[in-house]
Amino acid sequence: MIDIDQIRADTPATSRITYLHNAGAALMPTPVVAAMKQHIDLESEIGGYAAADRESDRLEAVYGSVARLLNGAPDEIALVENATVAWQMAFYALPFRAGDRILTAEAEYAANYVAFLQVAKRTGAVIDIVPSDASGELDTDALEYMMDERVKLIAITWVPTNGGLINPAASVGRIARAHGIPYLLDACQAIGQMQVDVEAIGCDMLSATGRKFLRGPRGTGFLYVRRELLKTLEPPMIDHFAAPWVSRDEYRLRDDARRFETWENNYAARLGLGAAVDYALEIGIAPIEQRCRVLAGRLRGGLAALPGINIRDLGRAPGAIVSFTLDGYEADAVVASAAAAGITIGASDPSSTRIDAELRALPHVVRASPHYYNTEAEIDRLIGHVASLAPR
Repeated sequence: MIDIDQIRADTPATSRITYLHNAGAALMPTPVVAAMKQHIDLESEIGGYAAADRESDRLEAVYGSVARLLNGAPDEIALVENATVAWQMAFYALPFRAGDRILTAEAEYAANYVAFLQVAKRTGAVIDIVPSDASGELDTDALEYMMDERVKLIAITWVPTNGGLINPAASVGRIARAHGIPYLLDACQAIGQMQVDVEAIGCDMLSATGRKFLRGPRGTGFLYVRRELLKTLEPPMIDHFAAPWVSRDEYRLRDDARRFETWENNYAARLGLGAAVDYALEIGIAPIEQRCRVLAGRLRGGLAALPGINIRDLGRAPGAIVSFTLDGYEADAVVASAAAAGITIGASDPSSTRIDAELRALPHVVRASPHYYNTEAEIDRLIGHVASLAPR
């Protein structure tokens, strides 16, 4: 059972604003902020090197916290600056040649897709898009049909940046495992709002951020790489932390996932990330997911009942990202109007999921993303505000 009063007390901004932009950057709870401030204060008192040495046990514990969150092992975790770096370090470590196929989904995120395009341009690899089924989810039957000896990677976004969609990540994992194909999962919008179990999913690599539903600081992310695959991957870039210089003409890659890291880090942010993970685990990911679904369902249903509203979400069981348009209003105008009323929401550009946007002729959409610390009254407040704008 979630103690909503305590959680909101840990989130002071909830007393001042209605914050429904968690798919962008969630509000950090006070333990996260405190962990970062304390380390910055320590650095100011004794210097950065000494502070890191003094807090080495707590810094090391972050790997264990992330591993527990994912049901992985600490040696399979790399801590990096953001989810894009995490995803890129995994993707660019994979070798591709002319004719190799990369399979992805219609709702793939722009940052990932442009990397596909770059590798295709460099190597002659081919990008093939797995079609969606009638619900809008990746069609796993189509994926199975597309598998052949030329497929070298399956890479999808689990929860796209808009559209409410949750792709069938575990079903994709079963197909990837059956064919022995590496599987890279972008879990940016999944981490913190739903349970993530890399063993159950069957992914080989997973990238995520701290700043969204996990409620960590900006400038934090992590990468999971399955131990068996890890041993075969050489990062696209290394330094003497990832690969110690062992003799004049030799370096030796680390045995663990930290081969994807670099020596210099923002230790205050890392401690904030660890605090965010521990905070979520203490509440429980299962009740967090349940509450997110309930609040998003309330918002989606309330908006759908309004005149002039077009809900733009997909999937059989949409998550906590609610996308919509309002007749007669640009998305940015709805966002600005809500902000003036003390309600924080966001908007999503079609270029962020270009293939999906083109297939569905999507304009800019309004994106509201509730989280477990929101109340039913806040959901109703946004519905009421949009109702005041809707045509009568």
